[in-house]
Amino acid sequence: MKRLRFSKILLLWLLLLASPVLGSQDSPPNIIYILADDLGYRELGSYGQEKIKTPRLDALAEQGMRFTQHYSGAPVCASSRCVLMTGLHCGHSLVRNNWENGGWGEFEPEGQYPLPLGTRTIANILKEKGYLTGVFGKWGLGGPGTTGAPEFQGFDHSCTVICQRKAHNFYPNHLWKNGEKYVLEGNGWFKAHQKIKEPLATEQEYYDRYLREKYMADVFLEEALGFIEEAHTEQKPFFLYYPSPIPHVALQVPVEDLDAYPREWDTEPYLGGSYLPHPRPRAAYAAMITHLDKEVGALLDQLDKLGLAENTIVMFSSDNGTTWAGGVDHEFFESTGELSGLKGSVLEGGLKVPFVVHWPGKTKAGSISAFPSYFPDIYPTILDLAGVAEDRPHDGHSLVPIFNGKEMTRTKPLYWEHGDQQALRSGDWKLVRRRLGKKNPATKLFNLKDDPGEKKDLAKSEPERLQQLLELSRKSRFPSTIFPNPGLDNDR
Repeated sequence: MKRLRFSKILLLWLLLLASPVLGSQDSPPNIIYILADDLGYRELGSYGQEKIKTPRLDALAEQGMRFTQHYSGAPVCASSRCVLMTGLHCGHSLVRNNWENGGWGEFEPEGQYPLPLGTRTIANILKEKGYLTGVFGKWGLGGPGTTGAPEFQGFDHSCTVICQRKAHNFYPNHLWKNGEKYVLEGNGWFKAHQKIKEPLATEQEYYDRYLREKYMADVFLEEALGFIEEAHTEQKPFFLYYPSPIPHVALQVPVEDLDAYPREWDTEPYLGGSYLPHPRPRAAYAAMITHLDKEVGALLDQLDKLGLAENTIVMFSSDNGTTWAGGVDHEFFESTGELSGLKGSVLEGGLKVPFVVHWPGKTKAGSISAFPSYFPDIYPTILDLAGVAEDRPHDGHSLVPIFNGKEMTRTKPLYWEHGDQQALRSGDWKLVRRRLGKKNPATKLFNLKDDPGEKKDLAKSEPERLQQLLELSRKSRFPSTIFPNPGLDNDR
């Protein structure tokens, strides 16, 4: 009898040792990827910002890893997000620019060029793996009812401003939730692009005109917190994609958030034009970024509250560099530092973005990586984290070894194209071509190690290097019938 009992105990012990399911260290991590909208390289305190307060993101960097050579997928919204979701750079991806499905009116069709059914997005693949998937924020890869809508691209739960144009107003009259129109009571509809001839009599008049009851970023946060709780209740690993609309203009933020910044910053109001007016544009821009910082803090607090922090990796970045429009004063904030260019440009200021990774027990606190990386790397990285062996070709490298403190050598170049511009980085060298197909095209070559601000063109002094990168750029793309680009398509 004793022998039988001992045998049962021994068998149970062996099963416990052999079972990977019961060992939390072998469980796939929860994955949170937070994407800011138009946040510049130096707009976080951990990246050198001195005016804008971002305490939670700065703490995240202190507790994790900060990348100093990270780039977005493109210098504008839709194409950058397509690169992120598919791992294919703009020379291979489907969406290569901000294609629009409608205009600015209340009842215009919504959405950008839709991803087709069957696209191997991060969410589609993780859902197959058993992850609960959710997206809360700005989408931009297909309007309601199209094949590109989040519910057809692998997301179990979604609440989004599905159309980028609608995202120009932070108090829209509706969002889209799990494929259904979600009306925000108390907001109504008003034009997101207005210009006034002279300042209004009081600040309150601005707020009465251009603010409403429900700030859409707050709605996204509430939905995301509920999603994390649901995943915890169901005991499922989760992928949370949180593409915040902040700090993309218009300058709109709850009035109480402005109190964190001095009135003397703003000597005159922004009267609008391409976006809505604001009486305190500098304070509003800083307050928006601080609002996003608080959202990140709320997500982290939810992980702690539910005991999920230790098995969750959190990544934070931005879809492109700082904007030049809508009352944003990038010079006042030194948003790009020494970098050249802004949003829409393939120069460093349009592409180089913050990237912070927090992975308890895996990523060393306070570590810094200068490994050149960009959005195509996120696709294989997330699949690697989830234990997925994806055989579909992509343009990135898994960054998991870097997260774990190991050395890596990049073998794939970093490639971008946007309109009449093209750029490629190989090692420390960067090729920049602009005004392609025009009468005055420009081809330049920079060494980013010595010249991060792209001030010294070495095209004439390094002809062999220039030709190498030109040939590599030609091999790095194929023409698109959906987004034809004569300046590049005819380049042979």
